[in-house]
Amino acid sequence: MKLTRNTSPTFFAVAARARGFTLIELLLVLVILGILAAIVVPKFAGRTEQARLTAAQSQISTFGTALDSFEVDMGYYPKGKSGLRDLVEAPREGQNWKGPYMKNDIPLDPWGNEYVYEYPGKRNAKSYDLMSMGPDGRVGGDDDISNWTQAGQQRR
Repeated sequence: MKLTRNTSPTFFAVAARARGFTLIELLLVLVILGILAAIVVPKFAGRTEQARLTAAQSQISTFGTALDSFEVDMGYYPKGKSGLRDLVEAPREGQNWKGPYMKNDIPLDPWGNEYVYEYPGKRNAKSYDLMSMGPDGRVGGDDDISNWTQAGQQRR
């Protein structure tokens, strides 16, 4: 008994549907996805840097609250090499220390650098100076974020 294929029009219609997508259909989908990516990606690319700037400003504000709480308890701001470390670990002369004043360890800035803390401050003589060196990772320039510059004066 010889098996033959049914050549009715319905067989070809079913077989055509079962084959999948053609190369042209796949290329068309890829072109559409490429166009969408070309439109969407640049809109979000600039937002990443803005989000980092905002995160640094927010972190400096959080440090400010923790430093002020430390100062209320201890009578002075953290000094010397330990600096911000005193917010999470009691200093040697820490009889009044009621910390830790930060929930977690001292974070790095959004660009992976340590925050620069100085007491007494050169810009804020009666308190402290605290800054992130910004995207370039160097002190100076218009990209530093600090507790002495107003948000409107910082680079955006």
